[in-house]
Amino acid sequence: MEKERIKISVRNLVEFILRSGNLDNRRTSVADREAMQKGSRIHRKLQKQMKASYKAEVPLKWEEEYSDFIIEIEGRADGIIDDEEACVIDEIKGVYRDLYFLEEPVPVHKAQAMCYAYFYASQKKISKIEVQMTYCHLETEEIKRFREEFSFSYLKKWFEDLLSEYYKWANFQYQRRIERRSSMEGLEFPYPYRKGQKELVSGVYHTMRTEKQLFIQAPTGIGKTMAAIFPAVRAVGEGHGDKIFYLTAKTITRTVAEEAFSILKEKGLSYKTISITAKEKLCLCEETDCNPEKCPYAEGHFDRVNAAVFEILNEKDTYLREDLLEQAEKHRVCPYEMCLDISSWVDAVICDYNYVFDPNVYLRRFFGDGVKGDYLFLIDEAHNLVERGRKMYSAVLCKEDFLETAKIVKEHSAKLYKILKKCNRLMLEYKRECDECTVMENIAGLSLQLMNLLGEMENFLEKEHEEKVQKAVLEFSFSVRHFLNMYDIADENYVIYSHYDDEQRFLITLYCVNPKRNLQECLNKGRGAVFFSGTFLPLPYYRSLFSERRDDYAICASSPFLRENLKLLVACDVSSKYTRRGVSEYEKMAEYIYELAAGKQGNYMVFFPSYRMLEDIYEIFRNKTEERQFEVSCILQSSNMTEQEREEFLEAFQENSAKTLIGFCVMGGIFSEGIDLTGERLIGAAIVGTGLPQVGCEREILKNYYDEKAQNGFAYAYRYPGMNKVLQAAGRVIRTKEDRGVVLLLDERFLQREYLELFPQEWQSYERCTVGNAGQKIRAFWDS
Repeated sequence: MEKERIKISVRNLVEFILRSGNLDNRRTSVADREAMQKGSRIHRKLQKQMKASYKAEVPLKWEEEYSDFIIEIEGRADGIIDDEEACVIDEIKGVYRDLYFLEEPVPVHKAQAMCYAYFYASQKKISKIEVQMTYCHLETEEIKRFREEFSFSYLKKWFEDLLSEYYKWANFQYQRRIERRSSMEGLEFPYPYRKGQKELVSGVYHTMRTEKQLFIQAPTGIGKTMAAIFPAVRAVGEGHGDKIFYLTAKTITRTVAEEAFSILKEKGLSYKTISITAKEKLCLCEETDCNPEKCPYAEGHFDRVNAAVFEILNEKDTYLREDLLEQAEKHRVCPYEMCLDISSWVDAVICDYNYVFDPNVYLRRFFGDGVKGDYLFLIDEAHNLVERGRKMYSAVLCKEDFLETAKIVKEHSAKLYKILKKCNRLMLEYKRECDECTVMENIAGLSLQLMNLLGEMENFLEKEHEEKVQKAVLEFSFSVRHFLNMYDIADENYVIYSHYDDEQRFLITLYCVNPKRNLQECLNKGRGAVFFSGTFLPLPYYRSLFSERRDDYAICASSPFLRENLKLLVACDVSSKYTRRGVSEYEKMAEYIYELAAGKQGNYMVFFPSYRMLEDIYEIFRNKTEERQFEVSCILQSSNMTEQEREEFLEAFQENSAKTLIGFCVMGGIFSEGIDLTGERLIGAAIVGTGLPQVGCEREILKNYYDEKAQNGFAYAYRYPGMNKVLQAAGRVIRTKEDRGVVLLLDERFLQREYLELFPQEWQSYERCTVGNAGQKIRAFWDS
């Protein structure tokens, strides 16, 4: 039987073992610089300029065999020169910083090249070999090289020391896999299968085994979290993956995933899981400022963090926020950075979409350039990925930010001030050509100036400046860098346009209309992916936004609940269309809400398209209930609610309450998705309007984009996103098989064919109603 293989890339090995010193965010770090590189392009250009004996992109691998396992280290040398004159390993790095300030190679870059040199020298039996570090300025294409010769014996001793440091980590990984596998023997699904659940389980397992992508439309109550996690765990146990990434958009769905893993662990599964929390929520200081002068946990962080990680890995299997804070305090390290390090060694990572997809936040150790792993992606409530994906891959520049930064640096750098003013003048030219919203064909001139600006900001940040100045330039450099990165990947899925914000500031936006190519590139870093949601209708719409693959498949599961438990009424005499909005229409809507609440004492929610309409109809409803002396409590959602206010709002929805409660909420807001008010905590909901997004510049760009592709632009830009909000809000009512409830759709447009086709299976028994007979139908349902 072949020995177990522990794989690691050359880059990850040297960065992990050789790091030391302080954590410091005051300058753009090496990782940040590399993230923004137009690396592959400059690599190819330099490689083509070399002589014939120069071999580019040479894959190299080293295997070290131990008694129980083999460590496999692999990477790709940018270039190798092997001729009569010399044998040289060339490592190319593209940077924006002024090469004048680079006095020696970055240590981890050099270590990477030294690994390749050892592998190649050993393979070719060479006694001496040279290492060349080639740094190229990405704007000027100026080159600076560092060259050093090493004896084979020196490299051998250096590499053996490096590997001996890594051995205990590899051994930990090997022992983990054995323990993980043995714990899965006889592991069964922890519950009796609900209707449709077994089909989901087998679908997910097949997806992971065949390295495909699966879309699951599964209504609330089918148990899709466990139906996704259990087969993914089994797939890992049978060698069809090594690490699960459970991706969520909201904290509450993260908790559900944690509970699912916890249940499997109680059944005997040995599985290490970590939940990644945002840096601000993990910080031990009052202000999140990661530098040794401001934070005691940043000073010497890298000297202590590996010991902290190794200790906690051997003590626990679950790593939640409180565990991480306690360990970080004990070892005096940054809890957030320690959390990311722990994620390298666990079996499952529960985190926000950002950590896989966002080009500014993604976990480079797993998803960096050239990195691919045995990752299984479970993407929860994936309908949220549409707008999140567009936002992550779009970028905005504000003219006023150039002026503001220029003012700040004027007394500190004449050169940087001059470039900022030049960029501002270009922005001014674009501003003169802009109406309210103007699609732009070409901003190549601006992009060249931005590259120049970014290089100078890099130089500026190399020197010490007062904190306020340093911080302002650093933050603005992030915006410019992101804009350049997105401009570099912009293709037919992007639209560039200029416009004004609410404060009349002038903006240029790189708008990612369809994020599928960018999302797919991230998913290609793993083996298989499952997208699941309770509101994935129509499926072709979502597939067109998430995936470029043609071999995807889908499962539409039906609701496990009795259809007679839900009374769905569609009003045929009222509408929220702008042309219909007014007192008479609002009177009817308030009457519908009254009839809903009068049907049975209990808790209800009403969802509105805007805060303005919510307030207007609430006033009419309150007057109506006072006139009729109807006992009801009303609570209203407000914009910018604190976490405590949200919790208090939801806590008001108690079972067996003394009188009827109505929560007035906004559709698409915090209470229309992800909340779980089971049983009598919520027995009905009214949804005012079809949820259509507000007409605006980006919505119209979306509409035109799809119209030009012979798709239904209005449906893609307005109807589908709107209907998703409706389905999410309605989904709050029936959460378990014991629940019964009423859903009122208050807009006659729902009776149009285009909307009826979007109704899920469990809505097919809907009834039409009017303001005159709705109350009778609701009372008959509760009496039945």
